[in-house]
Amino acid sequence: MTTDDLRGRPGPPGPPRTHPLDPAGLDPARAALHARIATGPRKAQAGVPLTDERDRLLGPFGVMLFSPRIGDAVQQLGAALRFDDDLPPRLRELAVLAVAVHHGSAFEWSAHEGLARRCGLSAGQLQALLDGAVPDGLDPGEEVALDVVRTLLATHDLDGDRYGVALETLGRDTLAALVWLTGYYAMLAGALAVFRPE
Repeated sequence: MTTDDLRGRPGPPGPPRTHPLDPAGLDPARAALHARIATGPRKAQAGVPLTDERDRLLGPFGVMLFSPRIGDAVQQLGAALRFDDDLPPRLRELAVLAVAVHHGSAFEWSAHEGLARRCGLSAGQLQALLDGAVPDGLDPGEEVALDVVRTLLATHDLDGDRYGVALETLGRDTLAALVWLTGYYAMLAGALAVFRPE
């Protein structure tokens, strides 16, 4: 199975409602946030598009400029989650894609599919995520993490048994980071669905 063979990728929720803000017209608070996002640690991470050819922030990053004080806090949380050692890269990408599928977030899927592939997730495993199945070939921690993410998205909680298994398998720090990551990407998906940036 190749990249082009994947079926059921999330699509756009509808026509755009907002357009990326032109950096030349930003007030000082928005210009400072634009610079922090466009030149921060994400810039070095290939695969997640930050800006277009006119240096306008794309996807959720552009939406963060609509409320720069809150947007800055959101982008700082995202940077912490993207580069935190408590989340192994492959587990992190698996979780992000599970959130993207749950929320039908086209931007998050397209931004993270390549990263997931570079972390070792195969086309077959990605198709299983799109199909709502558990991909073959996951290690026990990845299987538990996927179950945690899907359960949080469906019920907003973990029952005692799931919590115990997750704590034992992942450890407290990784479980905490996974819970925060799930909420963060769900928040981005919500912002993208509401503002539908171009």
